[in-house]
Amino acid sequence: MGSNVAKTLLREGWEVTVIDESKESLLRLGEDYAGGFILGPGLDIDILKEAGVERADVFVASTDGDNTNLVICQIALRQFNVPYVVSRVQDPFRAQFYSDQLGIKTVSPTLSTIHMLLDGIHRFQRSES
Repeated sequence: MGSNVAKTLLREGWEVTVIDESKESLLRLGEDYAGGFILGPGLDIDILKEAGVERADVFVASTDGDNTNLVICQIALRQFNVPYVVSRVQDPFRAQFYSDQLGIKTVSPTLSTIHMLLDGIHRFQRSES
């Protein structure tokens, strides 16, 4: 997911730097990827600084781990004053809490899937009436 977001933002003219602990992530970005890539943990302050977090307008955390994403976003928001911070959070309840209480914008794939499934059921129900 993160590689698709990075490539889309890059095409839209954003300056993008991806931080990932896996070299394979660079392969997912593709040969034509013209953004930055830093190999290392996103929780490392020096790695964040190398990526330019101090001058970032937007910060996105989209690892597989809710805790990791939320901690990294809190660092970007509180320590580096990034004005807009977005985190992928699987747990819809935690997503709501962090959004409401800590000012971190959250995206919950779980909640989005629930809404899409219910929408599909409701459309079916209407077509049967």
